[in-house]
Amino acid sequence: QLQLVESGGGLVQPGGSLRLSCAASGEGLDWDAIFWYRQAPGKEREGISCISASGTNTHYADSVKGRFTISRDSRDNASVSVYLQMNDLRPENKAIYYCATQSTFVRTLCDVRAQSMDYWGKGALVNVSS
Repeated sequence: QLQLVESGGGLVQPGGSLRLSCAASGEGLDWDAIFWYRQAPGKEREGISCISASGTNTHYADSVKGRFTISRDSRDNASVSVYLQMNDLRPENKAIYYCATQSTFVRTLCDVRAQSMDYWGKGALVNVSS
């Protein structure tokens, strides 16, 4: 059983930056790719970024490529922090942002289009408004 807790959400002006954190705990995290999803008001949840279990590879949706950066800090295989640095935020980026995990047999790959996440956090609200 894994637990995921997001933090760092809040209100930011257009063009501003925020850094979201995901604190993941539980056994076996060294075999989990970690993802960031978001769900904007009235829209479906979409995958925007992922980082491989090894931490060496990342993948981004086109909508955030070049503005968002994901990183991973693995203290041990039972405690991992994943960050999402978000720059040049736009009003349409307002959403609830979730982190999620997916177990994998290939530690060096992830694909943001992957389906069937194993565990989810409760989300963090990001509001972009002047």
